[in-house]
Amino acid sequence: MNPDQTAVLFDIDGTLVDSNYLHIDAWDRAFASVGHPVDVWRIHRAIGMDSGKLLERLLGDDAHEVGDAAKDEHSRLYLAETDRLRAIAGARDLLHDLSAKGYRVVLATSAPQDELDILLSVLDLGESVDAVTSSEDVGTAKPDPDIIGVALDKAGVPAERAVMVGDSVWDIAAAQRAGVRSIGLLSGGFGREELLSAGAAAVYDDVDDLHRNLGSSPVATE
Repeated sequence: MNPDQTAVLFDIDGTLVDSNYLHIDAWDRAFASVGHPVDVWRIHRAIGMDSGKLLERLLGDDAHEVGDAAKDEHSRLYLAETDRLRAIAGARDLLHDLSAKGYRVVLATSAPQDELDILLSVLDLGESVDAVTSSEDVGTAKPDPDIIGVALDKAGVPAERAVMVGDSVWDIAAAQRAGVRSIGLLSGGFGREELLSAGAAAVYDDVDDLHRNLGSSPVATE
């Protein structure tokens, strides 16, 4: 793909920042605090989904009664632990390199603004990013494709001139629904076959692995 006409869209949680397991722990404790404990493996499988869909998936009918309280408690618990966050190895180098090559780099996340501010501080990307989305841009998050559409608008490119990079099947599903090719990463805990079955064009261990193989990846090839 011609870098000058191509956008690379990145999920953040689990893709660029090692935050998934903090979210899992916070949800685990939040559900227990509202009297509805959920097996941790089930929480892991739902990470990356829109929070409303996550609550419905994990709490069922009880989401209407205790979902808001669980969501508030998750946010409180997660924000109290953000000093443990760190960028995934190779994240900064990859984005700096893409920007230097002329790609439009967009962070396509639906994280709430308070969480997003912390994630951006952890990443410390400087001028390597052309645009950023947040929960304020859409009503529903992944696997719905809305956030991908906003990211494309901010990048100023059509779907066929973009590639989405994410760590969950929900990222891949959202990209597919938006007509955008996608790359899956194993850093979020989903398996290679799961990501490929969801529609990923290629799968790499993490952003560092993608960077080392960038020239043969869907980012650089038609």
